Amino acid sequence: MIPEPTIEARLQALGLTLPAHPQAPPGMRLPFRWVRVLGKRACISGHGPFGPDGTLAGPFGKVGAELSLEQGYRAARLCGLAILSSLKVELGDLDRVAAWVRVFGMVNVAAGFTQMPQVINGFSDLILEVYGPERGQHARSAVGMGGLPLNIPVEIEAEVELVG
Repeated sequence: MIPEPTIEARLQALGLTLPAHPQAPPGMRLPFRWVRVLGKRACISGHGPFGPDGTLAGPFGKVGAELSLEQGYRAARLCGLAILSSLKVELGDLDRVAAWVRVFGMVNVAAGFTQMPQVINGFSDLILEVYGPERGQHARSAVGMGGLPLNIPVEIEAEVELVG
């Protein structure tokens, strides 16, 4: 029987690189942990879209006004990569994730924009590509917000179950 590829190998095969661990913007204090492990669960704080260097990545603004649906989708995908980076820092090994339990996606939306689920699909599609349908399936909410910190277009928090 051929062993399943590691998550790191899947990321590499997909041509994906995790960003540096997220950093607070200059002058901002973040008195919380990005990932909090409690028993067999890891609660993941809200992550915005981070670039390769671990700083917030643009474009910034409201989806449906300054940003298109496609740009929102890409921002949600960047949130996913940032979350994976934080999990790797905390857990040491992304294969310690047994299952994605729940995801809460927030989209900074213009008045009248109602396609939040399609935006957050950027995150869900990434997790399913990387972890596969068995481990990657998750319960999810996708809601619109009148604003998000620093005018980021998407913020995502999650919870995962850990192996052992």
